[in-house]
Amino acid sequence: MRILRAVGSRLSEIRIMAPLPFLSRPPRCFSRLQQNHLQSRDQQQLRRFSFGVAFDIDGVILRGRVPIGGSPQALRRLLGDSGSSKVPFVFLTNGGGLPEHRRASELSELLGVKILPSQVLQGHSPFRNLLKRYEDQLIVATGKGEPALVMSEYGFKNVLSLEDYASLFENIDPVSQYKYWATKKPMDRSDLSRNIVPTCDIHSKSVKAVFVVSDPVDWGSDIQVICDILRSGGIVGHKGGTQPPLYFAADDLEYQAAFPSERLGLGAFRIALESVFNRVHHSPLEYVSFGKPNPFVFKNAESVLNQFQPADEHGGFKECGPVAHPFETLYMIGDNPFVDVKGAREAGQPWFSILTRTGVFRGEHNHAEFPADLVVDTVEDAVDYILRKESRS
Repeated sequence: MRILRAVGSRLSEIRIMAPLPFLSRPPRCFSRLQQNHLQSRDQQQLRRFSFGVAFDIDGVILRGRVPIGGSPQALRRLLGDSGSSKVPFVFLTNGGGLPEHRRASELSELLGVKILPSQVLQGHSPFRNLLKRYEDQLIVATGKGEPALVMSEYGFKNVLSLEDYASLFENIDPVSQYKYWATKKPMDRSDLSRNIVPTCDIHSKSVKAVFVVSDPVDWGSDIQVICDILRSGGIVGHKGGTQPPLYFAADDLEYQAAFPSERLGLGAFRIALESVFNRVHHSPLEYVSFGKPNPFVFKNAESVLNQFQPADEHGGFKECGPVAHPFETLYMIGDNPFVDVKGAREAGQPWFSILTRTGVFRGEHNHAEFPADLVVDTVEDAVDYILRKESRS
């Protein structure tokens, strides 16, 4: 039984924000020239923030670690002379595996543009909303990168990577002796700001939830151990019990990486796990998927974009508290019709979808099932269209 909609809608509640106070009319003692200047500056400010942009990363901004489609130039066009942004924008990706501040630093280095951690919205970013439920509970996290570190930085206090959890059970992976690759640990646990090693007896303590933070590296081992956890009610080696909750950071079947053709994504792993679990267990797999095209992700992006206000008259912006500023248009620039375009369409107004031909989509015309509002060759073409359109509005 899939519960994506039920839980997704429950998590999609966002705070209603107070109206943005507009500048009051200038005092009568101001000259007409001064009044016109103030009104003009106010109108420019409002026009500047009447729209925002969300960029997908893989297949739009980067292919692997290489910028594509003129992405550095496109992003610089959204910056002021000081290097700070004059147009609110975020990166809205189903990828992940690293904390947002690490991903922001990586993007800044690759693109030559300063990116704030708050501008990076990854597939697993909504997991923060589950902190109150699992903060002190034992949870297991899996995926490429550093899934346990990601969850610990969100505030979860008792989290183990699936690899570390499995290492506590002898012979849990019957083919491990034939795996000759070695994994280099990126950092020692002593380097973590929090102690994420559970102090309880792992063989008697129930795992309360499993989080698939990013694309798993060893599908065979992950499917085996996750099935063990879910079938046993959270205590591996036991029989029966209620299935612990299972959360996926995203559910896209394919994505564009460095290889010329598409690669299987987190959705493919979910299909494989679900197929196996439903064969070995009497009840169907229950799970919740986040990431695009979930409309919650787009509403969350809109809320984040609303937290950026003008920092100065030169067009930069600063991060601050939530404000209610209804965008006239929010542009989603992506390469995957099934994820980026579908999500923007389901989110509705004020989202406007732009599909590039640099990733999953390569068609000459629009996509038949999920047509975008606009199809362009590259992200640079998309930004050019946006700036030309908004300058006329």
